[in-house]
Amino acid sequence: MSGLVGQGVARVDGRAKVTGAARYAADQEVPGALHGFLVMSTIARGEVVEIDTRAALAHPGVVAVYTHADMPRLRVPDFPYNRPYIPMQDARVHHSGQPVAYVVAQTLEQAQEAANLVKVRYRAQAPVARMADVLDEAFLPDRFRGRANEDGRGDAAAALAQAEVRVEATYSSPMQHHNPIEPHTTTAVWAGDGTLTLYESTQGVVFTRNMVTQAFADDPPKDVRVISPYLGGGFGAKGPTYPHTLLTAAVARLAGRPVKLVLSRAQMFTSNGHRAEYRHHLRLGATREGRLTAIADTSTAQVTRLDGRIYNSSDSTLQLYACPNVHVRQLGVRLDLPTSSYMRSPETTAHFGLETAMDELSHELGIDPVELRIRNHTDVVQQTWAGGEPERPYGGKHLLECYRAAAEEFGWARRNPRPGTTRDGDEYVGWGMATETHTYGHIDSEVRLTIGPDGRATVRTASQEIGTGTYTVLSQVAADALGMPLGHVTTLLGDTTYPAASISAGSSTMPSVVGPVSEAAKSARAAVIALAVADPRSPLHGVPAAEVAAEDGRLLASGDRGDTYRDVMARHGQEVTVTGRKPNTRGHSFGAVFVEVRIQPRLGRLRVTRVVTAHDLGRVLNRRTARGQVIGGVTWGVGFALMEHTMVDPVTARVVNPNLSTYLVPVCADTPSVTALFVDEPDPDSQALGARGFGETPGTGVPAAIGNAIHHAIGRRLRDVPFTQDKLL
Repeated sequence: MSGLVGQGVARVDGRAKVTGAARYAADQEVPGALHGFLVMSTIARGEVVEIDTRAALAHPGVVAVYTHADMPRLRVPDFPYNRPYIPMQDARVHHSGQPVAYVVAQTLEQAQEAANLVKVRYRAQAPVARMADVLDEAFLPDRFRGRANEDGRGDAAAALAQAEVRVEATYSSPMQHHNPIEPHTTTAVWAGDGTLTLYESTQGVVFTRNMVTQAFADDPPKDVRVISPYLGGGFGAKGPTYPHTLLTAAVARLAGRPVKLVLSRAQMFTSNGHRAEYRHHLRLGATREGRLTAIADTSTAQVTRLDGRIYNSSDSTLQLYACPNVHVRQLGVRLDLPTSSYMRSPETTAHFGLETAMDELSHELGIDPVELRIRNHTDVVQQTWAGGEPERPYGGKHLLECYRAAAEEFGWARRNPRPGTTRDGDEYVGWGMATETHTYGHIDSEVRLTIGPDGRATVRTASQEIGTGTYTVLSQVAADALGMPLGHVTTLLGDTTYPAASISAGSSTMPSVVGPVSEAAKSARAAVIALAVADPRSPLHGVPAAEVAAEDGRLLASGDRGDTYRDVMARHGQEVTVTGRKPNTRGHSFGAVFVEVRIQPRLGRLRVTRVVTAHDLGRVLNRRTARGQVIGGVTWGVGFALMEHTMVDPVTARVVNPNLSTYLVPVCADTPSVTALFVDEPDPDSQALGARGFGETPGTGVPAAIGNAIHHAIGRRLRDVPFTQDKLL
């Protein structure tokens, strides 16, 4: 075995990305492709009365302008994470920035200019845009009653009444948007035989194929192929299949030519989901020794008039700490805004409240924040509702080791617990910490591995490279199991002609695909060894297969007898092809984050200057890509805590900062020094070589840790993100 798994090898696709050789969805050259551009509604609630397309149609290069009057009827795909409606199917308008017309032209510039010439007359109703105005209308969505939106165990109300110490507070976060570097894009190509090919920026090619097939169920394509070899970021925004994809496919069929659509930055703020505005009321009950006795958790999130889907769960409230009495209730408030969706680490909204409340409890009790968490640590997956799955132990959980390692590296023992007492020159210095946790999923996946006559391997699976290193890690896993050099393995992803695989969302890629890759590689190695020992021309002829090892492309037995993949396959003259499947289970990853902030009190200037993390993600498959996930998660958490805030006009319900000049995200100058530690203990319950899903974990605790550090620095408790300058002065 080559021992490649766990090494921090460089990305196998790194050179292609930095040289421009990597072809993203919008880079695909499709001969004869037209360019599309959407006309978006300027009202948030009402209906279209008239659309005048004459000036647009007369504009040079314009081929067509489609509206709800001539758009084919499409079905809403039957999947809960998509939009509950498809626009341009009727005259109704559900939010500002909803597509009302689709312009197709020879060039992008012509399509954009013509879109400005489309005149739309509306019958408008006054929208509701602020959650604060209608909190008294909050409801528990009927569709999600039961375990999803009202969970619990024990009697939280009675335990709170009897608690020796109580903490009660409300925490809030605004609407936030994903803003990946790569805009959403679709290029739709219909062939003469009725097949449809989509070059799509998607986190799930198989998922997109299924959704498009459902949408065209009344007039189905012969086949749908989705291609997405690279993704320039998604963060959940490119998980669902949004209406612009379906509309582009429909328009390309009408036009009889390929059509490419690339959403503008502003259009992305109303077209593909966001993190909903969120309010979180928490009540903690504890003993004077710091043992939690009760948690009552009520959250309220923005939803739409068409559905009540809530994407920000309170999973950590239910599972993170040992507590016998827990009640979680998740409410919705209907607004005339676009439908929200998953955004990276969706639990963060609720987790921010929980980890801030734990810090408040530690301050109230005079117990160190780390010690308080240790006293409430649990080694079991706790029951979450009466009659639900009984408690069971975690197969492998090393959160206590994360606390110890990160605290020691950070120097936490030197912390003066009294707020406002640590200064460096004219700056106050604060240290804060939080626990990190995230669920990860699993979707049954399949892999096809081929060893060619040249002795090199090719892995094919319809998973995705979303920027996190999937090409690299899967190549490592295959090379390790085959006993080949890494450079002798090629991994191909992002095409529905490959075996079906997991969507890259919910930290499910590695748990879903690593096991099948390893199984396929082991089967292929065994198949080639069988060829060698059965071949009279091989030096290994007659050696028992069990006595043959593979290393660095060579097949070795005792007595210096050996062969190579290349020579065995050259003599065989045909490919060896195997498939791999490996079911897995869902679970949790854990960690701890420690943060240092510095605050200049006269100006209210805040800097995050140092971060130390330690994570328990099971077996580390690649230290370099895992560290990259930590840096990305910390940076994301800094943005959540200090900057990101989508602003909506309360009168028109329009997003007023749909760009990167006023919707602020962290840049390199905002990114602190990050030390990333890993426990690196294989999880015995994981069928992915002991690894767990991890990618979304490193951002979950950062906002609370920053807020807790602010309190330590200046004694001010902030419960509403972002922590902007006005809140510090």
